[in-house]
Amino acid sequence: MGNLELVIIILGIILDRVTKIYALNNLAGKKDLIIIKDFFQFSYLENRGAAFGIFQNRVIFLTLFTCILISAMIFYLYKNRKSSKLLAISLSMVISGAIGNLFDRVYYKYVVDFILLHYKDVYYYPTFNVADILVVVGTVLLGIYIIKDVK
Repeated sequence: MGNLELVIIILGIILDRVTKIYALNNLAGKKDLIIIKDFFQFSYLENRGAAFGIFQNRVIFLTLFTCILISAMIFYLYKNRKSSKLLAISLSMVISGAIGNLFDRVYYKYVVDFILLHYKDVYYYPTFNVADILVVVGTVLLGIYIIKDVK
């Protein structure tokens, strides 16, 4: 891995930790913090599963699975680090987010989620965190890299 990848991974982990510490200290056990009425708020949630709450209370399985995926991505990134900057950025973001949620899962036995998007009381998107954003954006960028590379 190069410097760019390490910077992205470290900054992503720091941003995730800082925001989760904020959530733990200022949102846990308190009323939701409304940012934009009927659309965006901070709402503390302890997610004991994976994305969208699947695999509830499977801490050991999720921890091992995440460690394997992180190791595979780091190995792939190391072997292909010079092939594409987009590949490096996308995998670094996914690794950073995976490490952020892995830390929570190991340390707390749950993942701290606190970002809630919704439309009034009609639709609620599942509560998420900065690590989740990193994983999703990194995955989208990886998809763009794959599509671009196929042509």
